[in-house]
Amino acid sequence: MQVHQLRRPEGSRKRKKIVGRGRGTGHGKRSGRGQTGQNCRSGRGVLLAYEGGQMPLLRRLPKVGFNSKWPQRYQVVNCENLNIFDEGAVITPELLKTKNLIRSLLRPIKILSVGEVSKKLTVQAHRFSKLALEKITKAGGNAVVLE
Repeated sequence: MQVHQLRRPEGSRKRKKIVGRGRGTGHGKRSGRGQTGQNCRSGRGVLLAYEGGQMPLLRRLPKVGFNSKWPQRYQVVNCENLNIFDEGAVITPELLKTKNLIRSLLRPIKILSVGEVSKKLTVQAHRFSKLALEKITKAGGNAVVLE
């Protein structure tokens, strides 16, 4: 096969619909928008939750709970990932960043209990789950909570 013999797959390129160019084109007069009304005009059309003037369902239901605009999002590190460090190492956020276990030094870090800790380590993080704290101390290590 040579370059001049190549063909694109059938249906891979679709022509743009040309509208409003007379009735002979198949997309004349109303340009495929149906009859007249709110949906045939330019712009958004009917809003998703609009119910024809009736009080919308979202406004009829009571407000529940609270969602912060600025939630505290922790970067999680599992216990099993701590085994890549040497015995007796002090694991700091900077060290976790160099090993690509976290993305940013600006966001807080939480250690979770997935997996086992097989080495004596000193781990510095902003939060620890209860089980992760137990696993680190059981292996003979330390957990230091950062501010």
